[in-house]
Amino acid sequence: MTDTPTTLPASGLRTLTPAAFHVTTKPRGAICNLDCKYCFYLTKEKLYPGSDSRMSDELLEKYVRQHIEAHYVPEVTFTWQGGEPTLMGLNFFRRILELQKKYRKPNTQIHNALQTNATTLTEEWCRFFHHNNFLLGVSIDGPRQFHDIYRVDKRGAPTFDRVMAGIALLQKHRVAFNILTTVHAVNAGHGLQVYRFLRDEVQAQMIQFIPIVEHDNASGFQEGVTTTARSVSGRQYGEFLIEVFDEWVRHDVGSVFVQIFDIALGVWFGQPSTLCIFAKTCGDALALEHNGDLFSCDHFVEPRHKIGNIAETPLSDLVASTRQRKFGLDKRETLPRYCRECDVRFICNGGCPKDRILTTPDTKEPYLNFLCEGFKAFFSYIDRPMQIMANLLHQRCSPAHIMPLIANNIAGKPVQV
Repeated sequence: MTDTPTTLPASGLRTLTPAAFHVTTKPRGAICNLDCKYCFYLTKEKLYPGSDSRMSDELLEKYVRQHIEAHYVPEVTFTWQGGEPTLMGLNFFRRILELQKKYRKPNTQIHNALQTNATTLTEEWCRFFHHNNFLLGVSIDGPRQFHDIYRVDKRGAPTFDRVMAGIALLQKHRVAFNILTTVHAVNAGHGLQVYRFLRDEVQAQMIQFIPIVEHDNASGFQEGVTTTARSVSGRQYGEFLIEVFDEWVRHDVGSVFVQIFDIALGVWFGQPSTLCIFAKTCGDALALEHNGDLFSCDHFVEPRHKIGNIAETPLSDLVASTRQRKFGLDKRETLPRYCRECDVRFICNGGCPKDRILTTPDTKEPYLNFLCEGFKAFFSYIDRPMQIMANLLHQRCSPAHIMPLIANNIAGKPVQV
């Protein structure tokens, strides 16, 4: 990400301001109508005892103005998450649009994305999302038998039917949406079944697979080296991705977009990773709580990673602070030698810091990623097809041309790229 120099204030707080950055905004804090068993965010409610966990109109206006002012790119995206952000009510989001219109810079496009469990969606919500071009992310963990194990409501009741009803409303009103599917101990051994369900029954065209690596501790923070039984192992995650990739690369290139496959193709093509997990450094994806507290990352909403409050210090200064820049650089600087010498480092870069809880098998250095085995297996497995698709792109051809090439190869015909 390109950095734009700024004037250094007397406080010395600011170093370089990224031209663009990402903020996951929690207007309702950790409040949610569901009680998903692996959710790392529900416990964040304890950080604000006695709070109503609702972003005030005054703070909302400060945030919208500061977020737009801090960006030096022609497109600015706001991301609304939780908890469940729709619990703020529709008028809150109407107000967001008013404020965005008020503070929009000339020749700047503003986009809104919202992550939801889809159980609260109504006709009115979906008409609003369609009319205002919101991109929604919907959480569903595959078919009913996998989804309902962990994704339950406050009564412990299953939610699959309600989620599917919400997705049907989005489709009815032609609301753009992608699917976020967590990979955990229950569905990890069923990659092909999960993928085909999302593709064929949900009719998803954009899919993210998020591994559950859940720290087993009482604090709810990213600390300790043990994980819960709900967590997916590195080997399981790698095998899941390989199973899905084999189906995708034969049938769905260009029609279904799987985030980790798209990111990988970009890197094989010669571009830097656009996903913080696989970038060399991070620190440009922050989290904003309902009261204005800004944290280094959505996965590190905890006291030691609070960098300030936007009601007291401008958002741009906090993003550019020495403390936040160090947080991002530490991703690279703490990488063990085992990773630095790895054949797939160019795409993996050690993965997310929250998951670096193992020691290396050779010298027992700390900060090896819990999913290392899976990342190494998956990225090694896809090397040849990624080279072919990258070569197609360099020739100004669609990577989808790999599908007939693979079909010809299976039929015993020569493959030339």
